Amino acid sequence: METRSLDAAEAFTTKDGSTIRELFGVPTGGTSHQSLAEAMLPPGGTTQRHYHRRSEEIYFLLEGRAEMELEGERRELVRGEGVAIPPGAWHEIKTLGDSELRFLCCCAPPYTHDDTYFE
Repeated sequence: METRSLDAAEAFTTKDGSTIRELFGVPTGGTSHQSLAEAMLPPGGTTQRHYHRRSEEIYFLLEGRAEMELEGERRELVRGEGVAIPPGAWHEIKTLGDSELRFLCCCAPPYTHDDTYFE
C-alpha cells in the first residue's frame, strides 16, 4: 500500500496559474489513470481561462469561496461544494473574499501541462 502526505508534497505552479501540491499523478507517480492534487489561489487570485482536451476534472472546495465559470455559466462555490468539468469545457476559478482558496482537483486521465489550452 502506498500512502502520501500532503505536507510532504512539493508545490508547483500549473500552466493556468494555480499552485498545486500533487499527491498522485504523472510528475509524482503512484497512479497512471488519474491525478489528485490540492490547488491554491491567493485572495483575489484567478486561474487563466482554459480547457483540457483529454482530462475530465473535479474541483472540490476545502476552504474559501470562489466564482466558478464553466462554458460561460458562472456560479459561486463555497467550502464543501464541488463541480465536474468535462473534457473540452472552457473554465476558470477565482477567489472571492479575503481568504485563500484551497480545493482538491482530480483529473482523469492525469493532469499534464501539455493538455492545457488557452484562448
